[in-house]
Amino acid sequence: MKIEDVKNNLDNISEDDLSKLEQLVNEATQVILIGNGGSNAIASHIAVDYVKFLNKKSFAFSDSSMLTAYMNDYSVEEAYKQYIVDMHDNGSLVILISSSGNSKNIYNAANYCKNNNINFVILTGFNQDNLVRKDFKDYAAIDYWVDSKSYGVVECVHQIFLHMIVNN
Repeated sequence: MKIEDVKNNLDNISEDDLSKLEQLVNEATQVILIGNGGSNAIASHIAVDYVKFLNKKSFAFSDSSMLTAYMNDYSVEEAYKQYIVDMHDNGSLVILISSSGNSKNIYNAANYCKNNNINFVILTGFNQDNLVRKDFKDYAAIDYWVDSKSYGVVECVHQIFLHMIVNN
């Protein structure tokens, strides 16, 4: 990971995207954050900070018992979609985080949100034409893509982007 890659991507964060994110979070009844691996850790961290600093009901699908139960009962590919089915309400905002943008479980969650008129945000990286962006960028409230193929760069920038609306 090179610091220049992080700096360049931070310089590309749009004020419009930040204003839109702040508006979406403020207007939502709750925020559901979902990701895999490092993106799941980001989701968990941001959920805590949105509750603590924004007083916004927020949660990440990161409880290991619940996560493995959903994966066992619905499959890895359908677990996140089913979690949204079970947990969302009419005012939910769903934030989907995938460094590669090619995770089938994130893809299926985005598809469910699109088909059920649930407000959602996608955060991806790696290839600009990844599967999630290709099929859902026109439906997502925000399509935030990080121009890097480094997990470290993509994950750091995703976390900073989501954190920038926190006023602490």
